[in-house]
Amino acid sequence: MNLLSFGVLFLNVSVGVFIGSLAGAAVVVAAIAAILFVVYKKKNTEREIGEANAEAGRIVGDAKAEAGKITAQAREESKRVLKEAILEAKEQDLKLRNDFDRETKEKRAELQRAEQRLTQKEDALDKKIEALDDQKAKIEAHEEQLGALQQKLDSQHELMVQELERVAQLTRDEAKKALTEEILDETRHEVAKDVREMEQQAKDEAEINAKKLIALAIQKCAADQASELTVSVVPLPSDDMKARIIGREGRNIRAIENATGIELIIDDTPEVVILSGFDPVRREIARVSLERLISDGRIHPARIEETVEKVTRDIDVQIREAGEAAVYEVGIFGLHPELVKLIGRLKFRTSYGQNVYKHSIEVATLAGLMAAELGLDVNFAKRAGLLHDIGKAVDQEQEGTHIQIGAELARKYKENANIVNAIMAHHGDVEPKTIEAVLIQAADAISGARPGARRETGTNYVKRLERLEAIASSFPGVDKSYAIQAGREVRVIVKPEQVDDAQALFLSKDIAKKIEAELEYPGQIKVNVIREFRSVEYAK
Repeated sequence: MNLLSFGVLFLNVSVGVFIGSLAGAAVVVAAIAAILFVVYKKKNTEREIGEANAEAGRIVGDAKAEAGKITAQAREESKRVLKEAILEAKEQDLKLRNDFDRETKEKRAELQRAEQRLTQKEDALDKKIEALDDQKAKIEAHEEQLGALQQKLDSQHELMVQELERVAQLTRDEAKKALTEEILDETRHEVAKDVREMEQQAKDEAEINAKKLIALAIQKCAADQASELTVSVVPLPSDDMKARIIGREGRNIRAIENATGIELIIDDTPEVVILSGFDPVRREIARVSLERLISDGRIHPARIEETVEKVTRDIDVQIREAGEAAVYEVGIFGLHPELVKLIGRLKFRTSYGQNVYKHSIEVATLAGLMAAELGLDVNFAKRAGLLHDIGKAVDQEQEGTHIQIGAELARKYKENANIVNAIMAHHGDVEPKTIEAVLIQAADAISGARPGARRETGTNYVKRLERLEAIASSFPGVDKSYAIQAGREVRVIVKPEQVDDAQALFLSKDIAKKIEAELEYPGQIKVNVIREFRSVEYAK
């Protein structure tokens, strides 16, 4: 059997095994490889035996050739060598045959074991395939049953939906919409109830603590309760003084106006001269200068310029001293000298009749007291409180609100970013980044809202109340609205058939937000929404 035959045999066996069972292919290939190894080993042994025989023949031939040339002794030696060679060849052949037989037996035993394992695996695989076929058949049967049940369930569901639509006289979409609206309405009521309970609980706790804190701060801050107004009226000793102030062809009054930048109004009001100007510092310079000129009696352009220049220097000194006094009183240090001067300028600035200089000191004191009670940075709170209205010192000279101007001044003179944020947030224009900034808001509201702190004209007061009622009445469902308690409360009466209890809760919040966004007012305004349902019937 040559190698080609073995190769064909190997191919046939491999194909048969592959077709029969993929699981035992590896074992069959190993067995065939063992057979090929045995065949190869046998061929190699036979080749070695042939070579040994050829070598023996060659030796014998050589011996015979030498036999005729040598003596009998040499012939005997040749025979001996021949015998030894033949014996050695036989021994080697026998050894090779024994080795071949032993290896053949081992390979045959190994092949038998491999065939046995392959047979066992094929049997196990056949059993698994049978089990899988059984499970597949069962699954297909279950699927058929489930399909039939699903069809039956769908038909029953459709019948139930049709019956429900017939009984309820509603389509599926209409029923879904009604159910959704009912769930939303119930959810809204539950949310409103929870919100109301949580708000009430938070208010009960926060209001008690806040009242204690604010009351303690107010008790410790002994601020002046009287309103101070910037004086813009200069009394005269007599009406004859008006002519001297005007001067020949009006040269004196023109000199005063040119030197101070303030307009003098001299009318029929007896013994009074009115000063008109937007800059409170210039108005103060004009007032003091005019009083000194009247007291001195010498009123002429040269004297006017000299007096105004001297008063200006005196006012600058007063501004600087007032700023230093405020810083010392509050107890903060390290402010830029220009900021100290600007604080002093606030002494001549009023807001709603309240002196901004005293207001700033009061806010700084209140904020510091509250910060101390809360364990916060007292120096930071005082510094931010003293500087929160610094923009009002120059808001007549620069464009923008006093908040924007104050923030720019704080940045210009290298104040901390949190100080700038407290200045910008004290009216709610931006969100406060620190708790101290929130304290500035509270202290500012306390200082401005206390009785007697501020005043406003009757016209502005009436307009504010009218605007407050108009904002409350602009919401749907509102029947009437009344501003009471000097504009600190608005009572809103709603139509009960249009606004329920849950909507009344959200309505009060919406009105409060709109008031905060559109109306300027001191302190706070209470929004009280009232919903009352009355049923009246007459017995006849």
